[in-house]
Order: sequence, then C-alpha cells, then structure tokens
Amino acid sequence: MNKKIAVLGCGAIGSSVSADLTKAGLDITVIDQWPAQVEKIRTDGLEVTMPDGVVKTPIRALHLCELSSARLEFDIVFMCVKSNDHRWLAEFIKPYLKDNGVFVAIQNGFNEDSLASIIGKQRLIGCVVELSAEIFNPGFVKRNTTHKTTWFSVGEHDGFLTERVKEIQSILNHVGRCDITGTIQSAKWTKLIANSMTMGPFGLLGLGNSDAAHLPGMFDLSVQLGKESAAVGEAMGLRMEPIFGLRADEFAGTTEENIVTAMKTLLGHVSRGRTAPIHDHMKGRVSEMAFISGLVARKGKELGIDVTCNAAVAEIDRQINRGEIDMKAENFELLKSMVAKS
Repeated sequence: MNKKIAVLGCGAIGSSVSADLTKAGLDITVIDQWPAQVEKIRTDGLEVTMPDGVVKTPIRALHLCELSSARLEFDIVFMCVKSNDHRWLAEFIKPYLKDNGVFVAIQNGFNEDSLASIIGKQRLIGCVVELSAEIFNPGFVKRNTTHKTTWFSVGEHDGFLTERVKEIQSILNHVGRCDITGTIQSAKWTKLIANSMTMGPFGLLGLGNSDAAHLPGMFDLSVQLGKESAAVGEAMGLRMEPIFGLRADEFAGTTEENIVTAMKTLLGHVSRGRTAPIHDHMKGRVSEMAFISGLVARKGKELGIDVTCNAAVAEIDRQINRGEIDMKAENFELLKSMVAKS
C-alpha cells in the first residue's frame, strides 16, 4: 500500500494506532496539538508498553501549525481525539483530505452526523473502538489492551460492503481485531451503551476499573444505566448488536442479558486501567461524558424516556469539570442518592 495516511491526534489511542501502523510499514504522518509530544516522538519515537510486549518505533510527526506548509494530501485520515474536539479538528483536516479520500473517527461517542456535515458523508466510514491506553509523559504510552484484546468494527453508513471499508479493515487489523458491520450506527450506539454503564459511573470516582466495578450496588446501577441507554437507542431506530468480537449466538438474549454481556466483556478487556474521564481530570481537562451519558440524558428528555441515572451521572460529571466538587470515591454515594431522590 502506498497511500498517505494521517493520524490526527497522538494521545494514548492515536499513539497506539500510529506505532502499530508505522511498524507495519505504512506511510503514516501524525499531527497533534500537544507540542511536547510532537517534539519527543520526533527525537526518540514512540514507546508503547503492553501487558504482552513493547512496541518502539520512530514516527513522522507534525505540529498543527506545520501542516499548511507541509504540502501534504492524505488518502486516509484516522482521527483519534476526544469527542469534545471532533468538530474543530474535522474542519482543520478537511482541506488536506483528498476529494476521494476516507475519514475514520476512532473515538467514543455518536458523532457521525456531525462529522458528515463537515467532511461529507461520502468520505466518512464509521468506526467502533475498544482500545484502552494511558499517556501522561510525552512519548510513552501504557496500553492496557493487547493486540488480541483490542477490537474495532468499521462500516459504511449505507451498509454496503465496499472495497474501501475492506481496506480500512486490513489497516486496523495491524492494531487489533477489526470486524466489518453493515449497521455501523447500531454498533456505535451499542458501544455507547457499554460506555454509559462503565465509563459513566466509574469516571466520577477516581478508582481503577476493577475497584469501581466491585463496589456494592455498582452492578445494579450499571444495568439501569444500560437499560436507559438501550431504550433511547431503540427509540432512535437503533438496535443492539454484537460488539467486542462477540458472536451472534453470544448476543442473542434479552436486552438486559445483552447489556450485561456487553458490560462484562468490556470490563474483561479494560480491568487493568482507569477509565478516560479520570485521565482527563488528572490532566486538568474537561471529560467527554457530555457526549456519552450527557447525550443519553438529552436524547431521553427529547423522546420522553426516563433517563434518571444517566442524567445524574452527567450532572455529577459537570460539577467535577467545573471544579464544584472533587472526583472521589464518595461520589458513588452522591450518585445513588440523586437517583433515589429522582
């Protein structure tokens, strides 16, 4: 393959993707807004440590301000940023994506319509991702999911199986297992359901995923969060579908059974680490939960669906982001009391 590929965003996820694709011999250019990260990987490359090994590779990297003079056009752009940044960075990279190029957002959330309004739906391929990683020092990534437990699903928004979606699958197979789906919107919402059950409540507490999951009452609350999110998705015309590499027969139960299966599978992959909102808080950044639990709460209100639990998670997250309360384990009691009052 001689196509030029940009990875827009070189945080924990973008670094993991960039390192694997560069090591595979693909033509990768990383573009990032963190100056220290760009300078470090230019000098020393990226080092990604996983439970089963280390990937260390040199990386071609650009600051955002350098792209306009680099005279580059890309065949493929993988955008690996938080949902908070999806619109302005999509606008930023748009002039550098070829007219017949492909744009893939490797991120959580449900931003496809928003991205299509900027990039154009004809250039957009949807993607669901499960890759857990952390970065706190430039150039060094702790990746919690191995190549075996990292998973993607990609698909055209019209559901057709095209050569370009098969090409994206072959590229992402260098990073982890990549499936193709004919119902990418449903797949993305199913991942959002799983995130609302785990990232949502865990991200309020500052605890590791395993510790948060085993708090008394967390399982029942997580199931209720998932049921709310599933009900909103169903009202939007979306159905739950197998994700995380699950087979159809492993995802053939009731909605509640499938919710529990998705949550347990996700936790099996990410039990080693801490969820993303905790990383954001430690770095002084706003979390992206407004695009996950907050989205469920907003859509539920519009559709007349009870979203008490997701609304409570979104409100506590908002208070943490504004510095009104600290991120701490005691927030679980606050969450339960808010749900009970509602």
